[in-house]
Amino acid sequence: MIDNHYLSLLAKNYPNAQAAASEIINLRAIMTLPKGTEYFFSDLHGEHDAFLFQLRSASGVVRKKIDELFGESITEEERTLLAKLIYYPESEIPKARRQEKAFDDWCRITIYRLVEICREAASKYTRSKVRKRLPENFSYIIDELLHSNGGANKVHYESEIIRTIVETGMGAEFILELCVLIRDLLIDRLHIIGDIFDRGPHADRIMDTLAGCSDVDIQWGNHDISWMGAACGNPACIANVIRLGISYNNFDLLEDGYGINLRPLSVFAEKVYRGDPCARFQPHLLDKNQYDPVDIPLTAKMHKAIAVIQFKAEARLIKKHPEYRMDDRVFLDKIDFGSGTVRLDGKRYPMLDTFFPTIDPEDPLAMTKEEEDLLKTISYSFRHSERLNKHIRFLYSHGSMYLRSNSNLLYHGCIPLTEDGFFEKVDIGGKVLSGREYLDYLEKVVRNAYFAPECTAERESASDLMWYLWCGRKSPLFGKSKLTVFERYFIADPETHAEVMNPYYRHISNRETCEMILREFGLDPTFSHILNGHVPVRLKEGESPVKGGGLLFMIDGGISKAYQKQTGIGGYTFIDNSRYLALAEHKPLKPGSLVGEDTPKVMIVKSIPQRVTVGDTDIGRAIKRQVEELTALLQSYRNGTIQER
Repeated sequence: MIDNHYLSLLAKNYPNAQAAASEIINLRAIMTLPKGTEYFFSDLHGEHDAFLFQLRSASGVVRKKIDELFGESITEEERTLLAKLIYYPESEIPKARRQEKAFDDWCRITIYRLVEICREAASKYTRSKVRKRLPENFSYIIDELLHSNGGANKVHYESEIIRTIVETGMGAEFILELCVLIRDLLIDRLHIIGDIFDRGPHADRIMDTLAGCSDVDIQWGNHDISWMGAACGNPACIANVIRLGISYNNFDLLEDGYGINLRPLSVFAEKVYRGDPCARFQPHLLDKNQYDPVDIPLTAKMHKAIAVIQFKAEARLIKKHPEYRMDDRVFLDKIDFGSGTVRLDGKRYPMLDTFFPTIDPEDPLAMTKEEEDLLKTISYSFRHSERLNKHIRFLYSHGSMYLRSNSNLLYHGCIPLTEDGFFEKVDIGGKVLSGREYLDYLEKVVRNAYFAPECTAERESASDLMWYLWCGRKSPLFGKSKLTVFERYFIADPETHAEVMNPYYRHISNRETCEMILREFGLDPTFSHILNGHVPVRLKEGESPVKGGGLLFMIDGGISKAYQKQTGIGGYTFIDNSRYLALAEHKPLKPGSLVGEDTPKVMIVKSIPQRVTVGDTDIGRAIKRQVEELTALLQSYRNGTIQER
């Protein structure tokens, strides 16, 4: 029963029976439309170029639409060029201007073709929704072309519009806007399941791209949390993202992308490690710096300097928070500087590097004054980087620990489980939590780290926990027993490098476990699914991305170049449309390759017998509530309970 007070408020927007009835008609019609296509990406790791290709190609759907519409009327080469134009109009239009002898004719033909593709892409939506996505400069013209349908009475009308566009010199600009609109319409909603940052060179550009998308959400990954923690001023997180950035030669991101001042670090490192080759700290050169060619010897010194600072900063946090139960991750006080060995888990191991001029054997966890000053300087850069904080605020406004969306459950890492497959109880913040309750609590903490009042115990405690979420053994975003950074730098024995995965990753092969997780989050396992990232699927070793009898999809397929040797592919996209669920398996993006060569292999993993409509979605359920309210208002008008205006 809807109370009269609420209906009176609703009547302000719908002042009479006609207005209420008109909206009911509109909403009911919307619910019959096919559901829009959702795309799910995971573990982008700064690989902007590969992500941009996958996004702009709608993971192969653009090419599929072109083949469906023009497969029998234009050549394979023409279809490939048309696809490439839609992906990269900024470069393809100038190329056509140079190469096409009759550029105006090319513009006219291209506009006709793009309008046809655009009509197909817009066919799922109401005119109102399409209008909201139209470019301001050409909104009226595009609206007319999309809805003229080439009928006998409008053939000349449509032709004259296109001829005039070209004659007025607006052909190239119009084509560009149509390409952008097609891409936008083919992706109704975009889901990013964590780890936008680290390894690849341009996480900042990915964030700019996401900010320009019509409807996007993000489920935070542990690499994202580390950057968010750095922006909150957490010293261990700051040192960690600097270390990872330097180790993967990401100076463009750090210095030019976010304005992080690394000059003091380079001066410090050159001075302290002058005679040290820093052989264990050579950077991974996966990408070239655009602005600043790397000096490998200096980079290695900077890498080692920030790593030592990180170990000291982490030790402080671990000692400050015994509840983290991470004493075994404090290392510098376990080094025997005389013998050049380190004691771990009751065993002694020879060190591969024993040159530590900033470590006092009498007080090995203490930072030198220079290290303290250096960390303060770098911290200032993070706290005051305008572009970084803009991106961090976007991560907060569009992000969460998990998301329930249209019967899908999305999260990055894991839901911590015990060895026997039940939700693990975690003692944190004076509470014992598990499952959904644990993730809900952590989300509040993550938000407090950035938004709680400055200089409060609440904010400080939350900021500290951001580091734990990065690498803590009970962190759902991490999902491992430990992060063996120190061991990989300094110990040869591979036994010490092992990182044991949470039992979750073993149990999700069982359908019963996935059903348990879905029920925990209020979803029905008979038609719901889990979308998960974080751990690359080793396709080369025969591993399948489909787990739990088809209930869970692990979609970290290795878009990051750092993982492609393990996975053998260039990443996955999960596609959820009105007719099927599909996995797009991408090839590693090769510079200069033809568009056709990069088209992914699309595997339909579940066909839907009855086409899914808007009415079947979360939005549809909200619309149904609106219809019920409006129907009650309409009845109130008719029985005189509420007066029409």
